[in-house]
Amino acid sequence: MTADGEVDWPGVEKHIDDVISAGADGIVVTGTTGETSTLTDPEKIRLVEVGKDVAAGRAKIITGGGSNETAHAIELYKHSEQVGADGIMIVTPYYNKPTQAGILTHFRMVADATDLPVILYDIPGRTGVPITYETILRLAKHPNILAIKDAKGDFSEVSRVLNQTDLMYFSGADENILPHLAIGATGLIGVTANIAPAPYRVIVDAVNRGDLSAATEAHRQLEPLVRAVMTHVPGTVAAKYILHGLGRIGSPRVRLPLVGPEEWEAALIEDEIDLVQGVPGVDFHNFRPDRNAAAGGALPKVAGTTR
Repeated sequence: MTADGEVDWPGVEKHIDDVISAGADGIVVTGTTGETSTLTDPEKIRLVEVGKDVAAGRAKIITGGGSNETAHAIELYKHSEQVGADGIMIVTPYYNKPTQAGILTHFRMVADATDLPVILYDIPGRTGVPITYETILRLAKHPNILAIKDAKGDFSEVSRVLNQTDLMYFSGADENILPHLAIGATGLIGVTANIAPAPYRVIVDAVNRGDLSAATEAHRQLEPLVRAVMTHVPGTVAAKYILHGLGRIGSPRVRLPLVGPEEWEAALIEDEIDLVQGVPGVDFHNFRPDRNAAAGGALPKVAGTTR
């Protein structure tokens, strides 16, 4: 965002290019870290267009977010497909807490409405309801549903799903990425990877070639940075605070109801960063956080739709 809370489009382009150049195979735009809840529909669609232009075939562009209204979710994903998205990530409908029958119907209807590959997004800590094992098995039979992003951290269920389906599994919890990969996950969709993509490339490649030692070393290097990003404030807020402190984005601003870290929260983040050593592609010797810039929150933004 710019300092006044608008989308910083040149900054978005630079950030996407930075992450792809450091080894990302794909970018999820309008994901949770992308503040999809406070973006307007036209902004969401433009993010897909910008992502496709910047990626230029180097990485896949996945549109995330969606809606807790099925018809609106279908509309958004159809528009994303029209402007070139390579895939869609559907989050479980949030707040209205549907039954498993409602979740099943929601996912199936969205998947029926597109020819794009679909990633299910299971994050009950934010949505209020999980996708149960039985529902995942039923959804896995849909020809367009090819993957799941898991932020539950139930490793026994991960193994069951991997044994019983052909779904690709993506770790959705930064602290669990190596354990997920070690039991058969395909990859990760992470927050901390916005700051340090290179070591995640190392971890994935090392696991793929059976080098657990190299993967574990990269995991250990990342551990304090993951804590800095994921434990004190929402990951969106921390990631922008750190990226701004590194000089990689122009402002740490977020849109309300998110606000920048308070003084004591910023201090905790900085204490964790002091423990980060040897992470490829990130030089914290140049870290210059600006608590004043972050503390201002953001101007209100009235969300609109394309309908």
